[in-house]
Amino acid sequence: MAIDQTDRRILSVLQKKGRISNADLSEMVNLSPSACHRRVQRLETDGYIRDYVALLDPRKMSVPTTVFVEITLSGQADEVLDAFEKAVARIPDVLECHLMAGSADYVLKVVAENTEDFARIHRQYLARLPGVAQMQSSFALRTVFKTTALPV
Repeated sequence: MAIDQTDRRILSVLQKKGRISNADLSEMVNLSPSACHRRVQRLETDGYIRDYVALLDPRKMSVPTTVFVEITLSGQADEVLDAFEKAVARIPDVLECHLMAGSADYVLKVVAENTEDFARIHRQYLARLPGVAQMQSSFALRTVFKTTALPV
């Protein structure tokens, strides 16, 4: 089902203020509370709203270091890709894994306490991933901009 501008306003607000009350949300998008509630329920049912989460502060959680790891596999056969993807999904420190077009087959976003902790993650998990031919890690010096909000 298509979404209209009112749905888009609701989604925009919810992406930034997921804990907002229905009364406050309805006021912000100029709807009655009951109409707003029905629309949010429909957006959830139709899969536009996938989940509600708490975004944690990496520093407070003692994982302020972000490392992007480019991985090239030894082959492109389905069984090689499947084995890699299953194994990488089990690594607790990997926040994201993307199959890429370009020089690397995958890019991982990894969080760590510091460089020594990343060395542990590398030894314990990354170096043991199946099918890896080459790996290159880049440490983020500073996060300039970060959002979870999609453009609506």
